[in-house]
Amino acid sequence: MGLFDLFKKKKKSEESKKSNILLAMPMFNHGETFEINKVVEYLKSNWNISISDVDGDHDLVTFSVKGETVVLATMPSPIPLVEIKEVARYAYNWMTAEKDLENHNAHVLVTITSSKNTALERFKILTKILASIVATTNCIGVYQGTQSLLIPREQYLQGAEALNSNQIPLDLWIYIGLGRSENGNNVYTHGLAAFDKLDMEIINTKLDLEELHNLVWNISAYVINQDITFKNGETLGYTAEQKIKISKSVGHFVEGQTLKLEI
Repeated sequence: MGLFDLFKKKKKSEESKKSNILLAMPMFNHGETFEINKVVEYLKSNWNISISDVDGDHDLVTFSVKGETVVLATMPSPIPLVEIKEVARYAYNWMTAEKDLENHNAHVLVTITSSKNTALERFKILTKILASIVATTNCIGVYQGTQSLLIPREQYLQGAEALNSNQIPLDLWIYIGLGRSENGNNVYTHGLAAFDKLDMEIINTKLDLEELHNLVWNISAYVINQDITFKNGETLGYTAEQKIKISKSVGHFVEGQTLKLEI
């Protein structure tokens, strides 16, 4: 089975659909985690963010950022390997993830509770906090189970820098799955539900995988940046001549309803 032939039905539980809580898990070897003072200083120096209402110790710290309540909870244990293995099978951005993470023995639960900020603003805050933890520790990488993402250390730091130029680090926020079948190439997103959007799929197209990835990446970034909600029967395109028909139906590679882009 080839790299891009790996498909699975992505699960969307009712709980994850309704929850506004954002959750991510930086992972560590040797029981090392974070020092809150270093994280706070990095947030201020690199992101120009000041936090308030800091409370707790190394094991459990809470603070406020732009109206968001953030909780950092140190877990002196690994994320279950069976969970890591399941996501690692599809982590084409981190081909050695399973081996690299097999001996990790600690992680931090980074949680942002619900607020009145937009999903876009909240994900920006989450990314800046995670980047600050990664940059000031020996973090191996970040696991975001809701989006089926495993992101190695350097990719996370490089991706987060997009925020300094008013771009979005989409690869840190959603998963884009690619695959081949007898009838053509396929692509799907997983993670747009966190932005209150339906995931998208393109099924059995003649476009090559790189074109598919770039197309869906750009459309997803547009949807998130502009808070666009496509409707069944609409069309989209980059030119007056291009008409990509949108239909809503049960997902092929993602559970629940998805938007099919017909190309």
